[in-house]
Amino acid sequence: MPRTHSLSETFLASRESRGVNHEKRSQAVSDFAEFTFRAQPGYDEAVAREIVTGSIPVRTIVMYCFDPRAAGAAQAVADHFSGEVYPGELLLDETGRKIGSTATVFPLIVGGGRAADALRSITVSQHLFGVERVVVVHHSFCGATSFTAEGITSAWRNEQHTDISSLYDWDGIAITDFEKSLNYDVSLIRNSPGTPKHVEIYGLFYDIDSGELIEIVRDVPAEVAQ
Repeated sequence: MPRTHSLSETFLASRESRGVNHEKRSQAVSDFAEFTFRAQPGYDEAVAREIVTGSIPVRTIVMYCFDPRAAGAAQAVADHFSGEVYPGELLLDETGRKIGSTATVFPLIVGGGRAADALRSITVSQHLFGVERVVVVHHSFCGATSFTAEGITSAWRNEQHTDISSLYDWDGIAITDFEKSLNYDVSLIRNSPGTPKHVEIYGLFYDIDSGELIEIVRDVPAEVAQ
């Protein structure tokens, strides 16, 4: 992976040329500037994008709930689709710096696995890595099935003294029916301008006790399905 190797060299050269020293570094510059791509000598946004893309071979984005009981969802998705790698291995350069990964599955962990929380990440993932598949996973006995949009809005008004009734799309807050929620989220992703038109989108149900993954929704562009 020549690009990742050159990236490592760039970082090393940058640190050496500027004589990184936490005591002497100018207070006018953030203490963490050295760890950004754009602070490296010769930074070019298009080239930086190519470096990141070549370092991490992401193909599938999978969003699922932050409930610890659903932590196996990413591995289950990797097993469900052939050729996927998760969690993969980190790639190191000759100095031991982490410069990439072999993982092809990237998890997006959000409350209830709802798509509304993940739309920006899908856009960023496409820009940096290029993706082929987006998978929404909702799991059994999810906390999002224990309340309603009306209930949380009312509670928020009474407990936090704030009106959130117009803050979110009500159909994307709670889960009352898994088939409806998965269909809704797949549709939301498909219709987002930030979703690449070529990606396959799936809605899957994950049983946290058995580990079974059931496909509920499949939205595959005609040119991909052929």
